[in-house]
Amino acid sequence: MKNLLLVCFTLVCLISNKAISQNNYSTTNSKGWKNLFGKNLEFAQYDPAIWKDSSGVLTASKDESIWSKDMYDNFILDLDFQTADGTNSGVIVHATETKEWIPHSVEIQIADDYSSTWSKAEASWQCGAIFGHKPATNKDLKKPGEWNHYTITCIDKKIMIELNGTVVNDCNMDDFTSSKINPDGTKIPGWLYNPMSTLALHGYIGLQGKHAGAPIYFKNIKIKTL
Repeated sequence: MKNLLLVCFTLVCLISNKAISQNNYSTTNSKGWKNLFGKNLEFAQYDPAIWKDSSGVLTASKDESIWSKDMYDNFILDLDFQTADGTNSGVIVHATETKEWIPHSVEIQIADDYSSTWSKAEASWQCGAIFGHKPATNKDLKKPGEWNHYTITCIDKKIMIELNGTVVNDCNMDDFTSSKINPDGTKIPGWLYNPMSTLALHGYIGLQGKHAGAPIYFKNIKIKTL
């Protein structure tokens, strides 16, 4: 059964990569895609005093996340994001809670790796990382003010992250059985006290708001369930 799941995950990754290369990073031209938050954020849980959608660009004025109303298991999430100087944000998946979400979810990190702060941060705190767990590789991150593209594929315990058309992270949650030390020997932040292997998969999807004093911008947020 595990071998069959691995084959399915690999096939989805290959199909997604082909779609990205043919459609300028976009995988959303085929059937089955929908807006994660719906029209006018009708399918979102959020504070309208904090999150604003202006001409299709979503941003927040404070450090508060916006969440899907629905919970998801296996899916492909496709979106564009733009950093500013010093941005530190993220895409949150498998969240079973929306208030105390940090230890009960997986965060795909977004950061301005060109800034003085995040360029010197731990690799698992930089853009494309599974935050606190696994750094990204082969990154071609665009500078603040330019649009980047994420495609995040979640199938059972497997997570694949594509940044601007390149696979930069490929994670098996089952490999992360400790709450203190990652498989590569690096330390896990203390607030991630639930081992990633124990996290539930049926959860909300969220976007982190204005964290660390710098804004973040999102657009074209689409999802396809698998």
